[in-house]
Amino acid sequence: MKNTPQKAPPSPEPRTVRLPETERITGLCDMTLRRLEEAGKFPRRFKLNPDGGPYGAVAHDYGEVLSWLESRRASREVAA
Repeated sequence: MKNTPQKAPPSPEPRTVRLPETERITGLCDMTLRRLEEAGKFPRRFKLNPDGGPYGAVAHDYGEVLSWLESRRASREVAA
């Protein structure tokens, strides 16, 4: 029997995830996430406070992160 991953139920409202949670969800470190973002291969983070300066809080869109993860799973099945 094939082990099919379950999709997360749609969120009733938009949700953001900060970097530690994004790292936990993906299993990737911050530097790798940054490189993938720069290459256009991972959803870009956005500032939570536009007036927060260069070191202000940032987050990712939870739905975009889950979609990216699902696309990675799908690519595994295509390559097999």
